[in-house]
Amino acid sequence: MNFLYYALITVVCWGTYGVCMHIGSTNMGDKENGRIMAFLWVGLAYFLTAVVAPLIILKLKGGNIAFWAYPTKGWQWSLIAGTLGAIGALGVLLAFGKMSSPAYVPVIMSIIFAGAPMVNAVVSTTKEGNWSYVKWPFVLGIAMAAFGGYLITKHAPKPPKVPLDTVATKPS
Repeated sequence: MNFLYYALITVVCWGTYGVCMHIGSTNMGDKENGRIMAFLWVGLAYFLTAVVAPLIILKLKGGNIAFWAYPTKGWQWSLIAGTLGAIGALGVLLAFGKMSSPAYVPVIMSIIFAGAPMVNAVVSTTKEGNWSYVKWPFVLGIAMAAFGGYLITKHAPKPPKVPLDTVATKPS
């Protein structure tokens, strides 16, 4: 059951990821390029966390740090996974650029974090060839994730719209 602690670390990190990324991108001081500037720093964080740290850990544990000697299928699929993660992070920032208000950060992240488990369930079940073992609670879980994502998206707290009679009009 130790896996649960690591899974919860990921839940907390990824659950705060979108908010932090939005704050970072809006504080870059460049409305046009702030998201890409933030993505550059996200990439640096990935480099430090996913390149430097593993090399140090492998070295300390006596593991193989000659990554060019790693099995081809292992590094290829890992590279694909990293690319998908980076494209996903870019997608988050691009979605932020299209939202009309910061109130949509939880909407965007809810779509992502309700949708990703559904995609994972379908892809994993297909990859493992386990469709013949699917039971109704599995399908219900996917449907509940979709419905939960919809509810969060539809009913995310947003400030009220300003009534037209309170907007100052310019004389013509």
